[in-house]
Amino acid sequence: MNSFVVKLATAEDTARLGQDVGLCLRKGDLVTLSGDLGAGKSTLARGLIRTIADDGNFDVPSPTFTIVQSYPELRLPVNHVDLYRLSTADEIDELGLDEALQEGIVLVEWPERSDGFLPTVGLSITLLDDGGGRKAIIEGKTEVLARLERSLAVRSFLAKSDLPYAERRYLLGDASARGYETVSTGSGTPLILMNSPYNPGGPILRDGKTYMQIAHLSQSVNAFAAVDRLLASKGFKVPQIHAEDLQNGFLIIENLGNEGILDGDGLPIVERYEAAVRLLARLHQLSWPHDASVTADVAHHIHDFDSDAMMIEVELLSDWYVPRMNGAPLNPEVKQQFISAWSKVFSQLSDVEKSLLLRDVHSPNILWQAGKDGTDRVGLIDFQDAMIGPAAYDVASLVMDARVTVPPEMQDALLAAYIDERCKGSAYFDEVSFRKSFAIMAAQRNAKILGIFVRLHERDGKPFYLKHLPRIRAYLERVIDHPALAPVKDWCEKNGILAHRIEA
Repeated sequence: MNSFVVKLATAEDTARLGQDVGLCLRKGDLVTLSGDLGAGKSTLARGLIRTIADDGNFDVPSPTFTIVQSYPELRLPVNHVDLYRLSTADEIDELGLDEALQEGIVLVEWPERSDGFLPTVGLSITLLDDGGGRKAIIEGKTEVLARLERSLAVRSFLAKSDLPYAERRYLLGDASARGYETVSTGSGTPLILMNSPYNPGGPILRDGKTYMQIAHLSQSVNAFAAVDRLLASKGFKVPQIHAEDLQNGFLIIENLGNEGILDGDGLPIVERYEAAVRLLARLHQLSWPHDASVTADVAHHIHDFDSDAMMIEVELLSDWYVPRMNGAPLNPEVKQQFISAWSKVFSQLSDVEKSLLLRDVHSPNILWQAGKDGTDRVGLIDFQDAMIGPAAYDVASLVMDARVTVPPEMQDALLAAYIDERCKGSAYFDEVSFRKSFAIMAAQRNAKILGIFVRLHERDGKPFYLKHLPRIRAYLERVIDHPALAPVKDWCEKNGILAHRIEA
């Protein structure tokens, strides 16, 4: 096992270490806490469990007499175990720790009494006296230690940003390597910490490039910082950046709240969707550069959403979704026909309007700013993959929201609102060209998402994305009758893709 030492001058430092450990853990991790009576094991355990519970006052009783204290209701289920009063080590088999690790994490105090009966330990923390304070000697598996070191780097960044004592809480992880936390000093609205380590992009796929490089996806936090500042300079509501460590991939940004564009039942609020689509119309009337400043000395290049990027994305449909539907991969000849069909479709985009694409303009990434007027009510996040391409892409992303069903009549009304706003801004807006571009971009995006959601299930073990497949499929079927999509529609019909009933 590798190891390192953390100095703990006070009990509060020990509790904060519990926060830092709790935020790095994943399902299947077993953590042991060693140390004499009064060494701080209970303090660290409380800090850890309260962080996972997202509640600084969460009741964490000692498991000394119960041996196991379970918290199955938490975001990450926890089993807190104390082996001090165990009669014999072989009783550990009766505690069901292997089963608990399949659902969450296990935290074990007094592991010295296990006599080798514990499952594999991911992280071992030993608390020792150290002059006037304590120190934690931390050992563990390389992968778990790497996660903890990243979490401790967040704590160091907070200290350098004048937030050394901030309370950290998990906010969310997305489908990428990024993670988000809230950081709070106890007064005012908590800030948001973006944890976005450099992403090398995975294996080489073609022409010496990875998927991320072909699709022009952001690999560092520089992209977010640059696009954020660019959008703000044009008057759009995006999070203000309060502190940054670009080299290590950390940002502290403004919290735009948690009020979105869905109602309490998770249904779209028409007024808010319309405000968002009119914001896109305003955005598409502006000119946008291919390079945006990250710092005074560093620029981020905003790539074109070119045919290579479009193609590598729709190939997710052929490589993941179609095999799930057909029970077998496509043979090379049929795959080549698929590529040829989409190439013919994409060739029709050469003369359509181009603009800045934020790339994921849908309900999770729009935060409603109550009390504001017009498009200022629409707060934007998650735009680090922005590109320059067909303006209709983001309209398709919003009107055919991947996370919530937008009924056909509402789709039509939103398109009408967008077109109305564009016509108000320019007498030269070409509605026919826009509708062609909208159909192609909607088909491309929904084909990509069908593939991504199957991949998230089959490769990454995230089955909850499958529930969205019927909706995405319905969106694709709605646009595929446009004449511009005839080659793709023909391929789908010949290969029975549109005839499948989705089993989520």
